[in-house]
Amino acid sequence: MAAGGDVIRFAEIYHQVRFPQALALLHQWRGGTPLLHEVASFYRLQLHRHAEAVAYLHHRGLRSPELIEHMRIGYAPGGCLRGWLTRLGYTLPNLHQAGLVPAVGYDTYMHRIVFPLEGNLYGRSLSAMAPPHRFLPGAKGGLYLWEPVRQSPEVILVEGLFDYAALWQAGFHNVTCGMGNHLNAHQFRQLCDGRARTVYVTFDADRNGSGQQAAQVLAGRLREEGLNACRVSLPEGHDPNSFFVQGGDARQFQSLLEAARP
Repeated sequence: MAAGGDVIRFAEIYHQVRFPQALALLHQWRGGTPLLHEVASFYRLQLHRHAEAVAYLHHRGLRSPELIEHMRIGYAPGGCLRGWLTRLGYTLPNLHQAGLVPAVGYDTYMHRIVFPLEGNLYGRSLSAMAPPHRFLPGAKGGLYLWEPVRQSPEVILVEGLFDYAALWQAGFHNVTCGMGNHLNAHQFRQLCDGRARTVYVTFDADRNGSGQQAAQVLAGRLREEGLNACRVSLPEGHDPNSFFVQGGDARQFQSLLEAARP
């Protein structure tokens, strides 16, 4: 992050241009990259420019710079993405087609923490007045950051990206996320790829029981495919993120894993 910012500042000073023009020059120097990569990079630059975004991450227990770099977390302030991308040469039809700018012309992602996905972007609203979750049109992709954990003999599966973040920050790097408690066909095949593994299904302990019911169904399907699948029981009303935010630690979560049952 700091190195990228230094390069941009150098371009601003050397060419005597402002921030958007400096980014456009850097884009030309390094060659074109896919649109979503450009968007994710832009949002990452915005994160530490906006105190409200950093405060929200801290409120959700996310404080580790290593975690923020690992997940490539960014922030969409709204009102600036369209202008920046058009300066890089992208046309409005490009942005409409990608779902980044609707027909009325404003940014699709406004006041949202942004996580790059496999061919998509997830945005979590800072405001209670807006829908909490937003994806671009299209599939949500496979399991989140699956490649680093696919060879692990034990995998922790959670619902949400903030759950993933809390566990990864606590040292559980064998975690992945389905972005919901119903896996799509691609995600299910990723878990059932022929490797012997234990899957700890760690879904939300919703007061209405929906998360644990979904965990029971999924664990049963995984066992039918020959995997060892266990359900992790969190305290009632908690998800993995709130478990750590409310004072849980790695040792206590490890105890929950050890107590998991089919």
